[in-house]
Amino acid sequence: MKIGLVGCGSVGSEIARSIKSGKLRLRLACVCDIDSQRAASFAEKYSTRAVTFRKMLSLPLDLIVEAASPSAALECVPAALAKGKSVMMMSTGALVDKALLSKICSIAAKKGCKIHIPSGAIVGLDGVKSADGELSRVTLRTTKPPSSLSGAPFFKKSKIRLEKIRKPTLIYDGSAAEAVKLFPFNVNVAASLSLVGVGAKKTHVQIMADPNIKANIHEISAEGSFGKIKTRAENVPSPQNPKTSHLAALSAIALLRRISEPLQVGT
Repeated sequence: MKIGLVGCGSVGSEIARSIKSGKLRLRLACVCDIDSQRAASFAEKYSTRAVTFRKMLSLPLDLIVEAASPSAALECVPAALAKGKSVMMMSTGALVDKALLSKICSIAAKKGCKIHIPSGAIVGLDGVKSADGELSRVTLRTTKPPSSLSGAPFFKKSKIRLEKIRKPTLIYDGSAAEAVKLFPFNVNVAASLSLVGVGAKKTHVQIMADPNIKANIHEISAEGSFGKIKTRAENVPSPQNPKTSHLAALSAIALLRRISEPLQVGT
């Protein structure tokens, strides 16, 4: 199975290492990145080649992996699907846009390809997905060290100063639809949860900043006629990017393994 990788950051690096070590029985045929020099260095390190995204679309690939950014996903995912190439999408925050979601699903159905979305840094998506149709409330509570939240668009208008936080502080309390816009590199998991649950506008998100922790914590609470689900994941931040969790990369690797192997386990 030949894949193309868009994005040479922390998640892309983990995927490439797993392929090079033999943990994934895939061939990394090519990579691209907005930073062409980084792509060239990455390609040399992982024995592949750096190409433009336009060139990538012309190659005989089985799957294109988007591991870049929400803005890159807006361009890359529809274009890849239009060329009949299945996609694994990491920047799921872009999918709170119903128009985009409808567009890419329509293209994929027409072209006979798939859109794969990993669980990311949360646990419990299988249970929430199973309870579809019987859910009445879904809440995601995310707690991170203040430094992991720095640079988010939310702080351009907020009076909150992360460097002055000395105790657990509620930063955001609202819908997933707004959360992924205000914290695009922090709560992609909110969008993923929304897709299998009650939707982005109805999924409740709380974001906490806690200077006393080192982990990125995601807690899910779901209720409905089926009963209740509660999960908690305490994730080690990625060594390369503290805004994301190491589990997010491991989730991508697990999904790639599932796509490429005959045995399928779980919902």
